[in-house]
Amino acid sequence: MAMMSTKRLQKELAELNGVKGTPPAGINLLTADNLASWRLELQVLGESLYQVGAAPPCEAGQREQVAPAGETFAVEFRFGPRYPIESPAVVFVVNDKYKAPVHPHVYSNGLICASILGNEWSPVLSVSAVCLTLQSMLASCKEKKLPDGNDAFVKTAPTDPKKVRFVYDDDTV
Repeated sequence: MAMMSTKRLQKELAELNGVKGTPPAGINLLTADNLASWRLELQVLGESLYQVGAAPPCEAGQREQVAPAGETFAVEFRFGPRYPIESPAVVFVVNDKYKAPVHPHVYSNGLICASILGNEWSPVLSVSAVCLTLQSMLASCKEKKLPDGNDAFVKTAPTDPKKVRFVYDDDTV
C-alpha cells in the first residue's frame, strides 16, 4: 500500500476507534485487522422507515434525549493502493447476521448505487463521511423497495462494485 494511503488510513482508523476524536453517532468499527479491508456497523438514526420500535416516553416537561433506534447494517470498505485519490469499494454486508437494507439505491447483494462512490468521489471524503452519507440516504428514504431490475442485476453483477458502471439519475430517494 502506498505511503499516502497508509498514513491516511491510520489517521481515519484512529478517529473511528475514538483514539483521536469521537466517532460519528451510530457508526461502530467491527473489524479493521489490516489497512486493506474494514467492516463497520451502521445504525439508522432518527425517525425513518428503518426505525425499530418507538423512542422511550419522556416525562412531562422533559425533552426527548435519545434518538429512536434504527435498523443496523454492516458495510465493508476495501481500499486500494491509490486511496484516497480513488474511492474505496463499499458494499453492504450480506451474510447470516446482516442483510442489505431494502432501499431503491441498494441491491439485495449489497451493492450501492451512490455517486460519491463513483464519479463524484473526492479525496477529501473519508470513511466517516461515506458512512454518514449512507445513514442519511437511509434515513431520508420515502419507500422501502428494491431497485428496478434487482433480481436480474444480482444474477449477473460482479462482486467488485468498482467494476459496475452505475447511472446516477435519481437523487430523490
